Amino acid sequence: MPHPGSTVHLRALAAAALRPRPARAPRPATPAERVVIVSASIGAGHDGAARELERRLTAAGLTVDRCDLLDLLPARLGRAVRDSYHRMLVRAPWIYQRVYTSTERAGGGGPLARALLRTAENRMRAALPAGTGAVVSTYPGASRVLGGLRLTGRLDVPVFTYLTDFSVHPLWVAEGVDVHLAAHAVPAAQARALGARDVRVGGPVVDPRFRPADPERRRAARTRFGLPADAPLALLVAGSWGVGPVRQVALELRDCGAAVPVVVCGRNEALAERLRADGIEHVHGWVADMPGLMHAADVLVQNAGGLTSLEAFAAGLPVASYRCIPGHGLTNAAALDEAGVAAWIREPGELKDVLADLIDGPRGLLQREAGRALFAPAGAGPADEIARACRTGGPLPAPPRPDRLPSPPADPVGRAPGLAPARRGPRRAVRRLAASGAVACALWAGAVGTAVATTGSGSGVIHAIGHTLDLDDDTHPGGPHQEDHHS
Repeated sequence: MPHPGSTVHLRALAAAALRPRPARAPRPATPAERVVIVSASIGAGHDGAARELERRLTAAGLTVDRCDLLDLLPARLGRAVRDSYHRMLVRAPWIYQRVYTSTERAGGGGPLARALLRTAENRMRAALPAGTGAVVSTYPGASRVLGGLRLTGRLDVPVFTYLTDFSVHPLWVAEGVDVHLAAHAVPAAQARALGARDVRVGGPVVDPRFRPADPERRRAARTRFGLPADAPLALLVAGSWGVGPVRQVALELRDCGAAVPVVVCGRNEALAERLRADGIEHVHGWVADMPGLMHAADVLVQNAGGLTSLEAFAAGLPVASYRCIPGHGLTNAAALDEAGVAAWIREPGELKDVLADLIDGPRGLLQREAGRALFAPAGAGPADEIARACRTGGPLPAPPRPDRLPSPPADPVGRAPGLAPARRGPRRAVRRLAASGAVACALWAGAVGTAVATTGSGSGVIHAIGHTLDLDDDTHPGGPHQEDHHS
């Protein structure tokens, strides 16, 4: 037996280390088949697009997770953003038009918006589960956050932005996003002009329940909703919040005689009550069976140009834009008109003739054909692009990292695939806290300013201050999150 000072043990260890070992078969590379979709519960269109993308990707065999950008903002700032946006649209749309125009002119959000979105970057990164193969944004703020993570090397999987609007505001085009998916050549051209490096046209993403109706289904839908069997019907929609001059448009539709108005008020119960008091016979609140209501109608009249317009195209329903809300409502109307898929009625005197042409004339036939032509054939839609990138392990080239940014450190044990480690430090934490505080103060001041501009009374200002500071109230203009996005 060797004594403690012997070198026998060392020689044996060295021999074992040098002895050739049987080669192990290499582990096959298995690309991640998990997609994360990031939306925002502002209105219902962004969530509606996210929900349909989720359905299609799940049907293709991928695992899909969804998250809400507003939930990732600190100190409940997400609710403040949603409430401020809602109040501007309802009480002071001229303020929203100014904000929209100024940010459009500036090429995107200013320092305040950038500071707000930076506060969500680490939370966004932490929300992406292990095995994520691609991330999809259906909201411009989420695209900015994800693009920032890509540029700084903290996200190593492809990022897609699905453009839910027909017009593209500069906020939609975020540096660092790999691919922007557009519904038509018009928004695709706008995105390229704003600097998007890879834009692909794949058509709209719409629930398959929206499809043209045969006469039997049309009659059944009218009976189910208690609508006239033979009269032409104009379906008037104004988003999930029922914003804009809906009451004025409903009365103009009734008085012009071109069609019987069927008004959908979304969650705006006060609007529904006023319309019934005005004698508008067919008034609905939140409608779960929006495909059925579209089957019953002859034309859609809308003021925002969002997801409901795309659903009408799928259902074979001609669309008219009229008395649009400021900001994206006007730019969407112009883009839809340029694409030839919706009529933009700019003057009240045109209302009767345009509606009649859309319901029974050649213009309606042309628009039905143009709307149906938007949709891509099987295997060529936005969800197919995302699934291919996810399954092939992300063939899209990663965006170049700025030279001023240090390379990310080596992967720690247990790191989620595709997620580079976060760099932390006390100074960074202090900056994030300061940014969050500044944004919270600015949002609060903006809400109070809106109240001052719209109430003109001390009691209104006090009510606005109390409402914006009440962080324990879980209500918001959109009501509780609902699975059906239709208004």
